[in-house]
Amino acid sequence: MSVSSIDVPRYDGALPSVQEAAKMIDHSLLRPDLTLDEVRAGLTTAREYRTASVCVRPSDVGLAITELAGSEVAVGTVVGFPHGSSSTATKVFETGELVALGAQEIDMVIDIGRLRSGDIAFVQDEIAAVVRAARGRAVKVIFENCYLTDRQKTAGYEAAEKAGAAYVKTSTGFADGGATAADIALMRRTVSAAVKVKAAGGVRTLDALLALHELGATRFGATATATILDDLASRLANS
Repeated sequence: MSVSSIDVPRYDGALPSVQEAAKMIDHSLLRPDLTLDEVRAGLTTAREYRTASVCVRPSDVGLAITELAGSEVAVGTVVGFPHGSSSTATKVFETGELVALGAQEIDMVIDIGRLRSGDIAFVQDEIAAVVRAARGRAVKVIFENCYLTDRQKTAGYEAAEKAGAAYVKTSTGFADGGATAADIALMRRTVSAAVKVKAAGGVRTLDALLALHELGATRFGATATATILDDLASRLANS
């Protein structure tokens, strides 16, 4: 499933530098059908644009570590992806294995059904277990907001902060909806400044990235990295 691109007006505020914008992007390489050559091409894009990180499939972590050696691009990956329904023990094992391989950031999917059932203690305990298994690496907690009410969202975000998460994240990009302005604003006002906000799903344009950044998102999962940053370079050159 492809989440619809976020449709926003042309951004008319002050523009960041290309490098500042690149450091907001986790270049996403998570499609299940990607070939190894396509993954390598994506890693090259991340290196050339000097993004904050790549977010690769678990099986590609070793490849990403090798290909990005000597660069400033962090290697991130996913746990319990994309449904979040694997057991806590499985998520903990997966996190430990990926950290041992060299992953520097972990994007984990919560147990969505447990949150929708009101089992906040389970959700918090599971996030905390993954945080411990990550051994100091940033854990970004994916909520799949399109399935949740605002009350469920806020309860989940608060649980993530209590559990030690570094980020709350909107979505996987593989469900019925992605990032929205309303959700970014809700996330930012729910968690403290100690927790950052990541937008993912539908962030395919510079205008979408900048509009959501203005609302409080500081990291973005994106596949359209080159398009976004080339557009920014063009606007800066013609400003």
